[in-house]
Amino acid sequence: MTEKEKMLAGMIYSAVDKQLLEELNAVKEIIHRYNVLSPADNAGRLDILKGLLGNIADDEIIINQPFYCDYGKQISVGKRFFANFHFTVLDEAKVTIGDNCFIGPNVSIYTACHSTDPVKRNTRNEWAEPVTIGNNVWIGGSVTILPGVTIGDNVTIGAGSVVTKDIPSNVVAVGNPCRVIKQIETK
Repeated sequence: MTEKEKMLAGMIYSAVDKQLLEELNAVKEIIHRYNVLSPADNAGRLDILKGLLGNIADDEIIINQPFYCDYGKQISVGKRFFANFHFTVLDEAKVTIGDNCFIGPNVSIYTACHSTDPVKRNTRNEWAEPVTIGNNVWIGGSVTILPGVTIGDNVTIGAGSVVTKDIPSNVVAVGNPCRVIKQIETK
């Protein structure tokens, strides 16, 4: 089994594997091209995103520059997706984002996990856990979403929150760690 196959299976893998490093560097080149495109070049940005991301549900996708990701292919976004400036996704595992999701500036989604034991961490071995975000979700500015988290449908995550655990549907959640503060009644 290759290190990439281990990574995608959620197993411990070597983050300094030659194939993975080559893929990371190739994606950095694509991201660089994306980030230096004119903001008015909507067609060019869409073309790059279609080749970079794993799945885009429709052409109504806007990711303001700059945007950063590790692999791209593990990211899927639903219909009418919007992400503001400095959206960062470490997509060693799948990141699935539903329809009508809006991401504020400086939001980070992490799937990579590292040992807290410094000896193990220094081996450069890691693992990854997927992140799932439902439909009709608003993620406020400067939110961090940690590995393995699922956010339900119709959720608002308040600015500056650190989402460490799953958030159920139909709520407003805020804080560090992020917690539910309000139920939302949907019609």
